[in-house]
Amino acid sequence: MAAKSRAGGAAADAGAGAAAPLRYQTGFGNHFATEALAGALPLGRNSPQRCPYGLYAEQYSGSAFTAPRHANRRSWLYRIRPAAVHGRFTPLAAGRLVSRFDSVAPSPNQLRWDPLPLPRAATDFVAGLATAAGNGSPDQGTGCAIHWYVANRSMEKRFFCDADGELLIVPQLGALRFATELGVLEAGPQEIVVIPRGLRFRVELLERAARGYVCENYGAPLRLPDLGPIGSNGLANPRDFETPLAWYEDREGEFELIEKFAGQLWSAPIGHSPLDVVAWHGNHAPYKYDLRRFNTIGSVSYDHPDPSIFLVLQSQSDTPGVDAIDFVIFPPRWLAMEDTFRPPWFHRNVASEFMGLIAGVYDAKAEGFVPGGSSLHNSMSGHGPDAATFARASRADTSRPVHVTDTMAFMFETRAVIRPTRFALAARELQRDYQRVWQDLPKNFTPGERSAGARRARAAGRARAATGGRRRA
Repeated sequence: MAAKSRAGGAAADAGAGAAAPLRYQTGFGNHFATEALAGALPLGRNSPQRCPYGLYAEQYSGSAFTAPRHANRRSWLYRIRPAAVHGRFTPLAAGRLVSRFDSVAPSPNQLRWDPLPLPRAATDFVAGLATAAGNGSPDQGTGCAIHWYVANRSMEKRFFCDADGELLIVPQLGALRFATELGVLEAGPQEIVVIPRGLRFRVELLERAARGYVCENYGAPLRLPDLGPIGSNGLANPRDFETPLAWYEDREGEFELIEKFAGQLWSAPIGHSPLDVVAWHGNHAPYKYDLRRFNTIGSVSYDHPDPSIFLVLQSQSDTPGVDAIDFVIFPPRWLAMEDTFRPPWFHRNVASEFMGLIAGVYDAKAEGFVPGGSSLHNSMSGHGPDAATFARASRADTSRPVHVTDTMAFMFETRAVIRPTRFALAARELQRDYQRVWQDLPKNFTPGERSAGARRARAAGRARAATGGRRRA
């Protein structure tokens, strides 16, 4: 007999829909306290001699014990059985998952992929994971892996946990329910879910099929960036991050626990559902965030600001000001810069960029980059708008703001080279003519003659100076 409970909610059978809309606790990195049974949380201590209801106390750590208070992550769990209760792990075929990135020599070529096709055979979230690229090593706790996922069924009688890294999951197609040890979250396209390292969970499909992206972060846990001169408000607001309430399953049977450890998959039999935490408190927990709540900052005078103004989450490195991973989005927004090329400019970066498109159209690419697709521009690889986008933006009337509405793109940016996998380079979805998007850019150079555009720009600059920067009517 399965029983799911959550604080303030009714029980439901395993795999069934929730009896009522899920409720969440709000705030990023807060110290939460939640119980699915009244009185399950011990008062005044973490590990009493005997816990209420005959539960076991277990600490779940996400940082070193001696980490500074502001960076220390841990939660105390009160569960029906300790996490140590399971059978012996044996190796499991990893399928298309990769955690070693030194077998393929990366190139400076720009790369782009169409979306992976949805599976025909029965495929759950774990079976549908395929590694696109990555860097670093889970053994050393540095770098990341970037995966695609496709699925057409829920996980049945098996659970997954990733001991190698924190999982940032970006749905592109189909809503998902994440049943975890610390509660239940639901997320669809234009939302994200972050599962802490080592947390056990099951993924259930809420629609016929699902597709999306995963960044497996081997390094420091993701956090909100400092705002600097922006001030105290803006970008992703802490109150918009949601963490589940306590919830549990008390279910026995023949189940499988799959663990990713040291780059390999392992499987162990387990005679009960590991999602049996009746109460917990702490700040190490899964969370979700709706990307549509991002408070976008932009220029209201001239020039296109750096993309750091679109930073949602960061994994800091040991070098101040240089992140190991940035999660950046390009959401709907107003473009108001006058006499400015409004799409992202041509650029070469120290960082490496893996992009995905969740919905709509990316404003730097007129065609070829579709929802579910991906691109990879490694360090110092030149890239930017395609020829059609450049031509259109160069002729656009910039005297009035434009509202960009049909878009939601994102970027995993790292300080290290992102190495594509053999699977990604051999995939039919790889666009082998991607470089052609820039080949039609014309030579506009006219030495000895100022272009009409340059004359207009100089005239506009003089007009702004004369009017104190006020926009023309």
